[in-house]
Amino acid sequence: MSLDFTGKVVAVSGAAIGFGRAIARRFAAAGATVYGCDILADDLRAVAATNIHADVVDLMDRAAGGAWIRSVEERAGKAIDVLVSNAGGVAGQGPVPIEAVADADFDRVLQINLGSALALCRAAAPGMKRAGSGAIVTITSGAALQASLTGVQAYCAAKHALLGLTRQLAHELGPDGIRVNSVAPGFVRTNPATERQWASYSPERQRQIVESVALKRLGTADEIAKAVLFLASDLASFVNGQVLSVDGGK
Repeated sequence: MSLDFTGKVVAVSGAAIGFGRAIARRFAAAGATVYGCDILADDLRAVAATNIHADVVDLMDRAAGGAWIRSVEERAGKAIDVLVSNAGGVAGQGPVPIEAVADADFDRVLQINLGSALALCRAAAPGMKRAGSGAIVTITSGAALQASLTGVQAYCAAKHALLGLTRQLAHELGPDGIRVNSVAPGFVRTNPATERQWASYSPERQRQIVESVALKRLGTADEIAKAVLFLASDLASFVNGQVLSVDGGK
């Protein structure tokens, strides 16, 4: 049992930047053939490598997400071994009072975080069932367990719901040999959105956030990626329906 993914097919959503990029590169370094999707074409090109295939896909379109999974299976000639549902975010939104939240804004964040995961898991499950094995790892957040630092109601709601979907699928798909788990990162400065969020805080608030972490520092995207590899590996062969908080001891 190891973190050797040689011969494995891994699909990663939101692979262009941040966690997704780090996850794709970690799996590739461990021997997997990785297929990554995102809407950020220029950033995706920077991720593409010999064993990382990059596809521009808009997961706001659930049909497109399902079609991407099927195309990965066709190109790989087999079922996906590991699906990492990482795509998400606040869609450029910031905190506003609940009475000012627009339906379209709320729905967009739900679709990016929850709808995309539904589309990918729904499409990958049949192939994994036929294979009798598979691992799905969702990327939730500390916001799946408590109020969100973003202050965006839809983001917190979506991450809570994604964790619920993860736990439900673990019970549904477990009899087919498919494990479904989640990584819940703490605050990590890893993409333009999180950098803007960090910059919006006063120096005192930044200090408070760091001081709230037992390790007294923020994490890195690569540290999140390593946790994902663990949950997808044989080392976690009896871990199912769990959420792993990777937050330095918040």
